[in-house]
Amino acid sequence: MRAFVRSASVLTIGACIGLISYVVITAASLTWTGSHHDTKSVDAIVVMGAAQYDGVPSPLLASRLQHALDLWKLKQAPVIAVTGGKRAGDRFTEGDTSRRWLTDRGVPAANIIVESVGHSTWESIENLAPLLNEADVHSVVVVSSSWHVQRAELSLEELGFRAHSSASPDGVLSGSSEKSKLIREIAGVSLGRIIGFGTLFDITG
Repeated sequence: MRAFVRSASVLTIGACIGLISYVVITAASLTWTGSHHDTKSVDAIVVMGAAQYDGVPSPLLASRLQHALDLWKLKQAPVIAVTGGKRAGDRFTEGDTSRRWLTDRGVPAANIIVESVGHSTWESIENLAPLLNEADVHSVVVVSSSWHVQRAELSLEELGFRAHSSASPDGVLSGSSEKSKLIREIAGVSLGRIIGFGTLFDITG
């Protein structure tokens, strides 16, 4: 009996150490991805949506769009794909706001793919996927915040794209609310790597 209890205790401790190690490695990977920029030439730049205010991008969204515009000007990709739906009562979607911001700065409308329905990372990427396939896009670089870009990259890979990432310079996380976002991302990426990001969305919504 003592041997059984001892073995069970060792297994439990080993499992806990393994889980903690896995989460720590995921956090390190998320942080590294958010601080590095892939410069490979790809078929399209994917910009993850963020809040807009009556057709004007929030500072967070504007930072992502500016970074995508810079990459486009450097000819990293010929096409920019923008994402994001709208909240109840809004007149404009994040996707349409992003498209207008880009066209105002010289990007031809024909070079922009718009997804304007999604209300989450997975929804936006899942809705964007057939649009990318229709445009014969196979490889992408995804632009988002440093704490969010890896989840978007892995989600695109799950849907069959060769995905790379380039985090936008939208500031360092600070304050309890921002730190909670980072914690949620670490938990989400940890689970998503195991069960799949589509399955994770089906569970958590």
